[in-house]
Amino acid sequence: MGVKKNEKSGERCALQEILGIIGGKWSMSIIYALFSGKKRFSELERMVPNINTRMLVKELKNMEANGIVKREVFATVPPTVEYTLTTKGEKLEPIINELYKWGLEYVN
Repeated sequence: MGVKKNEKSGERCALQEILGIIGGKWSMSIIYALFSGKKRFSELERMVPNINTRMLVKELKNMEANGIVKREVFATVPPTVEYTLTTKGEKLEPIINELYKWGLEYVN
């Protein structure tokens, strides 16, 4: 039996694109932490267990570039930076909550 060739082989799979945005090891944890509202960088660092500063910066930049997170800088000394979910990011809440429930039931 032959393997059926994908008719849209020239297009990138939508699921792969989605995972590129929110599929990072820490992405969903960061988004989940932001469901409760605006957070400073240091708050996010405390709320996401075992993440290092470099990875948090990388994930936040990726999500900001993809319109999931908004970064706001305040001209204070030292500078204050706050992160919030965009409307696009807020729409992930029911999806991530369902994944969380699934994990509670089926993981471990």
